[in-house]
Amino acid sequence: MTVVEVRRERRDDEDVVREVHRAAFVREGNNPPVETALLDRLRTDPAWLPRLSLVGVADGNVVGHIVATRATIEPSGTPVLGLGPLGVLPDWQRRGVGTALVHALLAAAEAGDETLVGVLGDPGYYGRFGFVTATTAGVTPPDPAWGRHFQIRSLVGPIRTGRFRYATPFDELG
Repeated sequence: MTVVEVRRERRDDEDVVREVHRAAFVREGNNPPVETALLDRLRTDPAWLPRLSLVGVADGNVVGHIVATRATIEPSGTPVLGLGPLGVLPDWQRRGVGTALVHALLAAAEAGDETLVGVLGDPGYYGRFGFVTATTAGVTPPDPAWGRHFQIRSLVGPIRTGRFRYATPFDELG
C-alpha cells in the first residue's frame, strides 16, 4: 500500500508542481499542456487560495497536486470553489494519490466553510466523492456542452442555483 502525505503546497514546490502537471497531461501535440499555463495564471490571479493548493508526497517526493480557486455562482455572485487542475505523475497514477488529494481538498474546503465545489471531469471518478451532475442541482455549467461532465459537490448550506463561473484564467484557455 502506498503511503501518501498530503500537505499545503510551499513556495519551493512550484517548479515540481508544474512538472507534475506537465508529466500528467502531456500528449503529442500539446507540450506544454494547457494545465501548466492555467496553473501559472491562477497563481497570479486574485482567485488563488494558497490554503487549497495541496501536494501529495510519497517517498519524500511531490507526486501529485490539486488546487481549488475562487469561483462564483452568477448572477448572485455567491462565492464557491472551482476544482482543478488535479495532476499525478504517471508512475503514481492509480495508486490512490489522486483520491487522497481530492479527499483532503474537500475536507479543507468544508472546514473553511466553503459551500460548493464545481469540477469538469469524469463522472465515474468524481462521483465517488459525492459529486453530481450540476444541472440536476440547478447549477448551469460555464459551457452547456460539458453536460454531465460538469459536476458539483455541496459542502455547507443550501445550493444556490445559477451559472457557475470559474476564475478568470479558465476563461483565457482558448
